[in-house]
Amino acid sequence: MRGMASHEDGTLYIVSTPIGNLGDFTYRAVETLRAVKLIAAEDTRRSRILLDHYQIATPLSSFNSYNQIKKAPQFLKALQAGEDVALISDAGTPGISDPLFYLVGQALEAGIHVVSIPGPSSVMAALTVSGLPIDRFSFAGFLPRKKRRKATIESLSQLPGAVVLFESPNRLEKTLAELLDAFGDRPAVIARELTKLHEEILRGSLQELVEAHRGKKWKGEITLVLAGTGRSGKRPAEEPQGDEE
Repeated sequence: MRGMASHEDGTLYIVSTPIGNLGDFTYRAVETLRAVKLIAAEDTRRSRILLDHYQIATPLSSFNSYNQIKKAPQFLKALQAGEDVALISDAGTPGISDPLFYLVGQALEAGIHVVSIPGPSSVMAALTVSGLPIDRFSFAGFLPRKKRRKATIESLSQLPGAVVLFESPNRLEKTLAELLDAFGDRPAVIARELTKLHEEILRGSLQELVEAHRGKKWKGEITLVLAGTGRSGKRPAEEPQGDEE
């Protein structure tokens, strides 16, 4: 049974931060980070750049996949003492390929109030500029390096909705070839360095993307979007207009 919240407990705020362009920070996010007593940050050095830009002097404490079990009790203690705490990741919406869920789960078990401060997300940014049908989609994060990699790709290739992946620039060429082999030559998008100075959106079929960029030295953060099974990404034909009754 989950713990009962106390009116004296603090609130855990899940705050989204820019994925590149610092201007994408919301007023609510800035106000929240200024108001809380402590910020749990995935990488305090990277987060300090953002906070300094917005003149946010709130203390930072690291919280990542390496120290989450050790550090979570410290944040829970602060929350139970009535202090508000914010959780941020290196960039974007916390919980996307980072240890957010662990602290949130611990907080909910203790009856702590959890509030989302929404904002930037590379997943949503890539989907909205892809030009592909996105009424349904699946996010798979980074593919497994070795174990179950082929099986995972095969499984994703059968999904009816768009598929979103993260990939390292060093593995992108190999991954595109593997996706082509499993998905077939369907529409896809490479979204690189979203919202940053060198943002690049490359659209085409998987075959076109593989051939056009063979041997390319990729740099930056990359998000892939692939059309679902049987979904070309073309605009639907206009429906015939019947006679008015």
